Amino acid sequence: MRRNIQFRPVLEAHDFHILHGWMHQEHVIPFWQLNQSEEAFRQHLKKALADSHQSLYIGCLDGRPMSYWEAYWAADDVIGGFYKARSYDQGIHLLIGPAEDIGKGCARPLVEAMISFQFREEPRTRLIVAEPDIRNDKMIHVFKQCGFEAVKPVDLPDKRGLLMGCRRETWERSVGNEAGRQGV
Repeated sequence: MRRNIQFRPVLEAHDFHILHGWMHQEHVIPFWQLNQSEEAFRQHLKKALADSHQSLYIGCLDGRPMSYWEAYWAADDVIGGFYKARSYDQGIHLLIGPAEDIGKGCARPLVEAMISFQFREEPRTRLIVAEPDIRNDKMIHVFKQCGFEAVKPVDLPDKRGLLMGCRRETWERSVGNEAGRQGV
């Protein structure tokens, strides 16, 4: 069955409560560490929305909000200091919010859809990076399925991550063509 995946920009007034709730889910807390009070999270969200090096999205599956995304310019992010980041390299952070969506096979099609979106929106992007928590074996596996290759462990301010990269050439040659043929 084909599923419809869409991304829309985060709107603070519209999305605050859903995002705050997702940050308190047991499967999200260890990796995002944003299980804060409403006021503290509101300040975090305002700062993130005002940050010009990233764009925040809500991922919807068949019209239902179920994931949160941060798409960013890697050269302007802390991760850019861990490799030779180029001007149009992009990166992604993500979470699946509702616990009932975990383990349902949604992560791979969601990541593939976001990668397609990023490459389509910026033709000069040659590389998309991610740095999942090094303990998050499930997401590391999903990223590998989506054409990402492990580069090296990195010690970031908030976690020990695994720097991974997906090159446009790899994406177009394999994963992207397959994703485009199969749909979601």
